Amino acid sequence: MVFSFRMIASISGALVLASLAIALLGEVGVTHAAPVYLLAVVAIGMRWGTLPAVATSVAAFLAYDFLFVQPLYTFTINSPEEWLNLLLLLAVAVAIGRLVAVQAEHAEEVAQRAREAQALFGISRALAETRTVEEAAPIVLERLAAATAMDRIWFGLGPTPAEEKTIADTAPGEPLPIPAWQVVLQRSAGEDPARWARMHVATAMIHRRDRATVHRVRVEASGEALGSVWALRARDEREPDRGETRILSAAADQLGQAVVRDRVGQERTNAEIARRSEALKTALLDSVSHDLRTPLATIRAAAGSMLDESVTWTEADHREAFQAIDAEAERMGRLIRNLLDLSRIEAGALQPELEPCDLDDLVPQVIRRARASTDKRIEIVLPDSLPPVLVDQLYLTQVLSNLVENAIRHGGDNIRVGARVLPDGPVELTVEDDGPGVAAGALPHLFEKFYQAGPVGEGRRRGMGIGMTVVEGLTRAMRGEVEAGRSELGGLRVDVRLRAAVVPSDVAGAPAESAEAATSGTPRAVAG
Repeated sequence: MVFSFRMIASISGALVLASLAIALLGEVGVTHAAPVYLLAVVAIGMRWGTLPAVATSVAAFLAYDFLFVQPLYTFTINSPEEWLNLLLLLAVAVAIGRLVAVQAEHAEEVAQRAREAQALFGISRALAETRTVEEAAPIVLERLAAATAMDRIWFGLGPTPAEEKTIADTAPGEPLPIPAWQVVLQRSAGEDPARWARMHVATAMIHRRDRATVHRVRVEASGEALGSVWALRARDEREPDRGETRILSAAADQLGQAVVRDRVGQERTNAEIARRSEALKTALLDSVSHDLRTPLATIRAAAGSMLDESVTWTEADHREAFQAIDAEAERMGRLIRNLLDLSRIEAGALQPELEPCDLDDLVPQVIRRARASTDKRIEIVLPDSLPPVLVDQLYLTQVLSNLVENAIRHGGDNIRVGARVLPDGPVELTVEDDGPGVAAGALPHLFEKFYQAGPVGEGRRRGMGIGMTVVEGLTRAMRGEVEAGRSELGGLRVDVRLRAAVVPSDVAGAPAESAEAATSGTPRAVAG
């Protein structure tokens, strides 16, 4: 241990104060006040440790002999009793100084361990509460800099220092230092303590040297170099002590484990994405091939039969065959439109042309085409005074067609299409049926891509699972909302809420009626 100026000044001051106290006690008749020097030994031992306490004990022994033992102001001792008193003073002072210093060092060690545990707990918590190392690194470095009294800390990932990419820095935006030397923490595999080793840094920037000491702690996992934790401290300051070294080493190990955790998680995520993508691709190809093959087979069968000269066809037979070909072609067209719409929805390429549209005109047109392909009863229930809606007519036609087709394929024998004006202004278009419906647990997933809920107890093949996804995507593109629930008829109910269009009264040709009037208007029913 090197005795610094402050340490020597402390020892001298303690001895001077003790000597003055003994002199004052002598004035009041206390002749044997040598134990007062023990207070100086205790104070120095608590402040500076064992060796300064022992040095203070020896100095107290000499000071008492020089100042208070006859003959005064010499180191000569005439009385054997005084020899005994001085030797006992020295022995007791050394023992007390040693014990006090050990206790102080132990207390400091306990406090240091507590600070280390608190710092490492904060680092571990930051790594546990964040999803990736990139998110946790700034928090970890801030706490690490505070715990180790470093001026700056940064964290880089890469197999070598030259290839490292800085992930986080306590001084972002400032250039990284380029010192001529760096101090690298050398850690052993056993119980041997880590030590700092100074290494020269080869650099082409000969004229630039940062007057600071850069400390580097390697970040490794299973022997693989992952990166480094770099710490900057002014050159004239002390090297990291044992506690700071342990914190830096443990933080580097935790960052390394976090990097491995992120890597494993990313690999697991990529594997899951690949698995799901393969499953979706298989399901898509299977569904597309089936949904295309069925109408194609029907069209070919009808066309082949019509080309067969051995078959006698009546006018009604021709009309029925043509209707079958037209219906299957419409089904193929709807499938292709859904696929194209889905791709545009996912790419964010939908650009609706919003304009006022009368549901009185659009809904019957869609239902008329739907009735041509089914013998189910489709009922239209619309109020007499229904305001126009602000939509893209092509998009709304596709939405309504998908909902009606879904009801035809999976619903019961009765389908109802209705509309009403909600109290807060939007117009709600509803398609519902009396079929078995959809399980309550499946309703939140009904609009997910490739999700095939199907009605309860359905055993036949379902569709591709993109029709409802297209409904939601097109509705949201028109700034509307869509929701599925249980129908009053017993089956599935899908509500599409659209914005009401504001049409000037002079354009409409008559005074505009309020939403309440439209709601209270007498509905008209058209059954099929």
